[in-house]
Amino acid sequence: MARPDKAAAVAELADQFRSSNAAVLTEYRGLTVAQLKTLRRSLGEDAQYAVVKNTLTKIAANEAGISTLDDLFNGPTAVAFITGDPVTSAKGLRDFAKDNPNLIIKGGVLDGKALSADEIKKLADLESREVLLAKLAGAMKGKQSQAASLFQALPSKFVRTAEALRVKLAEQGGAE
Repeated sequence: MARPDKAAAVAELADQFRSSNAAVLTEYRGLTVAQLKTLRRSLGEDAQYAVVKNTLTKIAANEAGISTLDDLFNGPTAVAFITGDPVTSAKGLRDFAKDNPNLIIKGGVLDGKALSADEIKKLADLESREVLLAKLAGAMKGKQSQAASLFQALPSKFVRTAEALRVKLAEQGGAE
């Protein structure tokens, strides 16, 4: 029979897996408490970094429907539960790992899809959601401007052609 405190811990971790957009597993061996505090701050407000017990976290992940992470639960493990923009938190992890080589990104999950450590680094290289949306809006506005000029050019060309035809007919009528 499972102890009530362990069952509660599993339930809490399973809820965190379910409510998160992404989760990134890391190995933190060799990091000091002060470095972990700095790491937590660098992840932003939309992420929670928790040192976890492998067995309980593996059970919680499976309860949450995530079985692709089973191989990553070895050694000292911590999980970054990301509820906001995964790109921002991935950048925080990548930048911290550059300065602190003891932090090793093992892998993770994003919207139910397993990610390798390399895929998380690629995610960190993306621009933030807001920047991508702004670029998309700018591109759409540019296309709308092009379409407006095209639609405006057709009546204008028609008017110029009609005026040229009127002048030509007037000249021919005056020459006869």
